[in-house]
Amino acid sequence: MSWPNFLSYDLLRGLHIIAVIAWMSGMMYLPRLFAYHTETAPPGSEFDAHFKVWEAKLLRIIINPAMTLTFLFGTLLILFHVYAMRQGWAFLTQPWMVVKLAGVAFLGYWHGMLAAARKKIARGERPRSAKFWRATNELPFLAAVVMILAVTLEFGGR
Repeated sequence: MSWPNFLSYDLLRGLHIIAVIAWMSGMMYLPRLFAYHTETAPPGSEFDAHFKVWEAKLLRIIINPAMTLTFLFGTLLILFHVYAMRQGWAFLTQPWMVVKLAGVAFLGYWHGMLAAARKKIARGERPRSAKFWRATNELPFLAAVVMILAVTLEFGGR
């Protein structure tokens, strides 16, 4: 398999980073909206209806597309390593990449959990407290810090 010339490593990496920034921004903001929604908008109120729209749009217009692009560009970066840089698939077992992939799995799980919580909140349920949402809204950022350090330091690799 030959690698298309227009897909340079730097271009893919830049697009991946941009997509990750958008995904993390949305995943840090949505729990904050949940916290405000839970404590200030009783189910059925006019304010409740506004929060439902804001939360749905944030997920549908920003978070979901950003996650899709993150996965797309991340997969292309893996393929670049395998085919263009001729590193083979073994690099996926290096400690830094295992940490990165574990972070991706966590963020995928967290994204799904947020999407499920949004549906429950939209039905008038309050699955978690405002305190919970405030305590956990930085989890994507903490995961991103670990993943970025793993990739930039490539510990246990090279």
